[in-house]
Amino acid sequence: MIIAVASGKGGTGKTLVATSLALSLINRKAVQLLDCDVEEPNAHILLRPLFTHKQAVTIPIPRVDEARCTYCGKCAEVCIYNAIAVVGEKVLIFPELCHGCGACQYLCPEDAISEEGREIGVLEFGRVGGLEFVHGKLNIGEAMAPPVIRQVKKHINQDGLVIIDVPPGTSCPVVETVKGSDFCLLVTEPTSFGLNDLTLAVEMVSRLDIPCGVVINRDGVGDKGVEEYCLKEGVPIMLQIPLDIRIAQLYSRGITLVEGMPEWQESFVRLFDNIKQALRKGQRGGGK
Repeated sequence: MIIAVASGKGGTGKTLVATSLALSLINRKAVQLLDCDVEEPNAHILLRPLFTHKQAVTIPIPRVDEARCTYCGKCAEVCIYNAIAVVGEKVLIFPELCHGCGACQYLCPEDAISEEGREIGVLEFGRVGGLEFVHGKLNIGEAMAPPVIRQVKKHINQDGLVIIDVPPGTSCPVVETVKGSDFCLLVTEPTSFGLNDLTLAVEMVSRLDIPCGVVINRDGVGDKGVEEYCLKEGVPIMLQIPLDIRIAQLYSRGITLVEGMPEWQESFVRLFDNIKQALRKGQRGGGK
């Protein structure tokens, strides 16, 4: 089973939920946690894994053999990302714009284009007791997170429970991370901002046809708008975590909720059982 833990906005406590859920279940089954928030991964700060090895992430970029090139401009014509320009008898490559799609090489009439790898990030692998951990890190200055996310997801263990810490928002990196999941937990807060972004996240998982449920973090800080929305749309509220200064203090010290307050383990085990029950009932994303 693959459970994605997402949020329509940043700062809702998504990583708090993902790490606590993973740690609460490691005595019941094989658990793997993937941190796909590759632009700013932080699950490792809470989990403190022992890293064992790294793996570079590269994308293929074109290399032009000017001895064979006729400067016809076909490569620049087919590149929708404007990563190639032909100026007179000179081919200019802009690696930072290249998405590695391979169209220029495939359609070059002179077979003058080959590909070489350009490193854009790194994967790191580790363990925390019985928990397997993988995260990706996008290199500073790089603009494309999805290639790194895809490489992280290639290491999904299909034989166990996989929990994925998703990037915030509803943009391309989020869609790339969430797709293929069995269930999506949407972590929100009971504020107008939280409700606005939750509606976007519910629409996203609904379009992906992924079952979803909501975790309300910092419950008590705002109003009942999120609860009313979930009731109206038929989206189950699966866990409510109260506004508690002790939780904030733990988080600020890099301590997971279930490590600092072990009484919460039972709540996260019940959360997992409720997810399984929702899947058995065929609860789809968006509820109705």
